[in-house]
Amino acid sequence: MAKEAQPYLSVVIPAYKEIDNLKLGVLEMVRDYLQKQTYSWEVLIVDDGSPDKTADVIEKKIAHWKGFSLSREPHRGKGGTVIAGVLSAHGKIVLFTDMDQATPINQIEKFFPYFEKGAALVIGSRQGRKGAPLTRKVMAYGFQMLRTIILRLPYKDTQCGFKAVTHEAAQKVFHQMKIFGSGTSANAGVTAGFDLEMLYLARKMRLKTIEVPVEWEHKGTARVSAIRDSYQGLRDMVKVRINALSGKYKITK
Repeated sequence: MAKEAQPYLSVVIPAYKEIDNLKLGVLEMVRDYLQKQTYSWEVLIVDDGSPDKTADVIEKKIAHWKGFSLSREPHRGKGGTVIAGVLSAHGKIVLFTDMDQATPINQIEKFFPYFEKGAALVIGSRQGRKGAPLTRKVMAYGFQMLRTIILRLPYKDTQCGFKAVTHEAAQKVFHQMKIFGSGTSANAGVTAGFDLEMLYLARKMRLKTIEVPVEWEHKGTARVSAIRDSYQGLRDMVKVRINALSGKYKITK
């Protein structure tokens, strides 16, 4: 049997208690967009141990959709779920994006030219944060200041849920991630430290990373708590810094 060609794009979508989003037709939006493209692709939906019927609904929905697959993972939070999906992806470029499509799938078109010019990672940057409450905007600014001081990350927006990485870079970076790579979690969804650890490792490995403005619209969700997530983000920044100082990361350039 001939070996299947490597797809050009893999799309990894983490899922956790997504019934409401699924009713809005978010997966149909992704499918309809990709079916119009000339390049090859695959979509990997990774369920984060949802306690409701999310995985069952997805499985039934995509049963006859070519190129779509579902993986059921134990609950580890978004970080561990994305890592599992990215390391299972086959595409030359691997995009991970949120189920709610706050940044629509068509924004990937802005990334391709940078990969063609040698970028290893391209990350979305939310401009203006349309619809986000003022408190979220203020806390985001404070978070930016802290990550610059603690991790020396020069990016305007590390937390946008729309990022892409080459297959080669993904294998280098994601195998080194320590905070969210294994174990289970009693807490829901959002894990800010995942993005921070990934970008910190990529920077230390001197992988070319480009930040690109993308469309984004605030989608209210009970999984997001500004105070809780800011605290967890600060805690994770410190964990990443401690891991680096104690030599837990094996940096290859």
